[in-house]
Amino acid sequence: MSRIAYVNGRYVPHRDAAVHVEDRGYQFADGVYEACEIRAGAIVDLRRHLDRLDRSLAELRIAAPMGRGALVTVIRETARRNRVRDGIVYLQVTRGVAPRDHAFPPASVRPALVVTCKPMDRAAAERRAETGVAVVTVLDNRWDRVDIKTVGLLPNALAKQAAREAGAYEALFVDADGNVTEGASTNAWIVDRDGRLVTRPADHGILRGITRTVVIETARAAGVEVVERKFTVAEAKAAREVFVTAASTIVMPVVRIDGAAVANGAPGSVATLLRARFHEFAERTPI
Repeated sequence: MSRIAYVNGRYVPHRDAAVHVEDRGYQFADGVYEACEIRAGAIVDLRRHLDRLDRSLAELRIAAPMGRGALVTVIRETARRNRVRDGIVYLQVTRGVAPRDHAFPPASVRPALVVTCKPMDRAAAERRAETGVAVVTVLDNRWDRVDIKTVGLLPNALAKQAAREAGAYEALFVDADGNVTEGASTNAWIVDRDGRLVTRPADHGILRGITRTVVIETARAAGVEVVERKFTVAEAKAAREVFVTAASTIVMPVVRIDGAAVANGAPGSVATLLRARFHEFAERTPI
């Protein structure tokens, strides 16, 4: 079946989906995005994702492209038209189309909205989680407002490419003090020697992941102590467990860092538990 995209008021074949050359997302990365998991015919944590979208728009002073109810309708309709039961729905809002000028265009310029949807192989993801993944570390050279989910992802793309060239699944950003910030497209976690679940505080140094929020809720319900603090690469390599989280990966165990095995080189019990129970605590919006 041909894929369908929503582009500025129209549902069009994916192969024909396009935006204007002077869209500010293309010219300046002047836009924000969200990506939600679709699982068993329902959109996961849509409310939380749209709350974060509203925050990102407000931080960049971009107007909402439409009201919340209308946006939910567009997202659900895009998923329906693509007949996706397990996959990802992606939405992007830019400041709109205007003659190229660094300063903002007039308020009369309407924000641009694109929504796409694609299936994902749940079985393949489960197999990956059963064996765990490898990561590499890279210097964190991003701007200091990574808490805003912007489309300005060039450092992330370069980090992902570094991971791919090293035969790894993900890259972990490391700050100048040797602390892990987050992954190129994930939040990072360790289980320390005392069995505590540790993740960096969600200040301006990382994105406050929606999956991260639900994992914290899941862990606390399971009796796992959660500590929000910085941790070093050395701590991660010496940890009982390491894992990363995102809407597209849920909880993904990390078994190697820069070629060195984490613990016994197999997924740990905490990551396995959190992955198994995650959707008990996530919200579901039927398509």
